Amino acid sequence: MGVDEVKQLTLLKSVLLTTALVLVMAGGSSAFHDGGAGSCIACHSLHGTDIASTGGPSLLREQDTSSSCLYCHQGTGDSGPTSYHVSTPVNELPLGVPPKQLTPGGDFGWLKKSYTWSPGGESRGEQHGHNIVAADFLYSADGIHAAAPGGSYPADGLSCISCHDPHGRYRRDIGGSISTSVNPIVGSGSLASSPDPGGIGSVGVNSLLGGKGYQPKSVSGAVPFVNDPPAAVAPDDYNRSEATTQTRVAYGAGMSEWCMNCHSDYSVTMHTVVASGSGTSAAHPVGASGLLGTAIADTYNAYVKSGDLTGLSSASYLSLVPFEEGITVITTLKGRARSDDSVLSGPDATTAQVTCLTCHRAHASGWDSATRWNTKSNFIVYGGYYAPAANPEYAQGRTEAEAARAYYDRPVSMFALNQDSLCNKCHNGNY
Repeated sequence: MGVDEVKQLTLLKSVLLTTALVLVMAGGSSAFHDGGAGSCIACHSLHGTDIASTGGPSLLREQDTSSSCLYCHQGTGDSGPTSYHVSTPVNELPLGVPPKQLTPGGDFGWLKKSYTWSPGGESRGEQHGHNIVAADFLYSADGIHAAAPGGSYPADGLSCISCHDPHGRYRRDIGGSISTSVNPIVGSGSLASSPDPGGIGSVGVNSLLGGKGYQPKSVSGAVPFVNDPPAAVAPDDYNRSEATTQTRVAYGAGMSEWCMNCHSDYSVTMHTVVASGSGTSAAHPVGASGLLGTAIADTYNAYVKSGDLTGLSSASYLSLVPFEEGITVITTLKGRARSDDSVLSGPDATTAQVTCLTCHRAHASGWDSATRWNTKSNFIVYGGYYAPAANPEYAQGRTEAEAARAYYDRPVSMFALNQDSLCNKCHNGNY
């Protein structure tokens, strides 16, 4: 074969590879990753010549790992929630305008929204979630915490790959075991439509999360994970408004234990609650030690809104206060991961449990500490408004549009005229 023919063949291979990548990317991030690693050249510049900016370590296309992720997972000009996007560009977040993405984990754009109100209130953007470091997209390290609360993970090393394994090595086999080897990954295991593992193939774990032994090589001081990813399934259209129907992620078991890979002392040193009238405190139980029990499950099922305890267990689910089913059977969880309100059953008193994500979003939210609702106000709705003009302490500097987006576009009419904290969904004042 002559030199010219070799050059032509090389060029043809390059064109075909690039075309295949474009087609895969057009099909969505889940199709691109498909439960495991995507195309190498989507993240790495193999020859260091086609970088999107200044380039980063390991021949990454961007300056750092999170920027390389957001190269695909942040879009410019989105009109609203868009599939696998998890961030809204800072130039699309003028004063009073909320972030656009509504994934279960939240939009990192909330980290760019800071608020003040009278008298003396302040809610800084960095308080709204996990502060990933993504220089190319103007995300910087947490300026308050040097390390993960309740743990030692360094804040200046926090990135998307702190939680998600970029090469998708962790897989679930037909027996439910999680490993980094055995059968090859044949598809994503995160969605209701995901294939089931079979005799010749495994599926990826939920959201490409890292499992036992996971430790990003790029972060010094990170401790290897000791817990595997949780059993959880999301509906296929997980990034959507909940103005008419809810998005139910079926959390099975293991979420809180997985969070404790970084927040190892969280349930011991954080989230202390004072028992009503006693003056004594205790840590809020989560995970396997946080079973709801009969009293809490009954309250959850009966609670509709402030002053309304007429709910039925068959229709009591609230996506702002989700719970873990306490099961690991993925086929069962797939049947409960819905976005059309066809499955709104409440918790089973014998198996359901509290998870970190009962109160928090994994990425960021419109409220401090990435909570699903405003936990620092007496009311989340007052006088029929999320952001009553006469009571700025309730909206905490947010506009009505921002507060509504923080509640995933849920109509204010779904709550009581004066709706107090959603802690009441489980406790109804007994806290």
